[in-house]
Amino acid sequence: MAVRKIVYAPAPVLKEVCKAVEQVDARVQTLMDDMLETMYAARGIGLAANQIGETDRVIVVDVADSDSEEKPAPLLMANPEVIWTSEELSSYNEGCLSLPEQYADVERPAAVRVRYLDRTGTTQELDADGLLATCIQHEIDHLNGVLFVDYLSKLKRGMVMKRLKKVLSQREDA
Repeated sequence: MAVRKIVYAPAPVLKEVCKAVEQVDARVQTLMDDMLETMYAARGIGLAANQIGETDRVIVVDVADSDSEEKPAPLLMANPEVIWTSEELSSYNEGCLSLPEQYADVERPAAVRVRYLDRTGTTQELDADGLLATCIQHEIDHLNGVLFVDYLSKLKRGMVMKRLKKVLSQREDA
């Protein structure tokens, strides 16, 4: 496993629609492992492949609280698709590893059912609510070239992107 460099907005790869994985082979498993290690190193709770410059439909998620005794609960998903959403909505103050130090409230379905291929290539379905549902939807959005700021008004999005530019100009790794 390796920690990979995270791509920051407005990199064009973040706006690309990622391509479906034909099978979960050794290459995809290595990508999943690298993504998980990268996400943990960055202290994130989700990461999509295009956030490290890859265009495969792969996400990793772990919403377990790393600051507590809660055991890690990583989910590695290829070709994730939401197959059901609740009518009830919830709002969460979202952030993103590709937009460091930027946050905004985004409203999404409160619960979802997602179908995906796991690390072994087996089709799985998962019902999720709360933070896990929000995180999965956020990461699937990435695979479709959508960032959380795309849900904001043009004015708010512009303000976030201006702040992001300032943050990135002060970072050595940007």
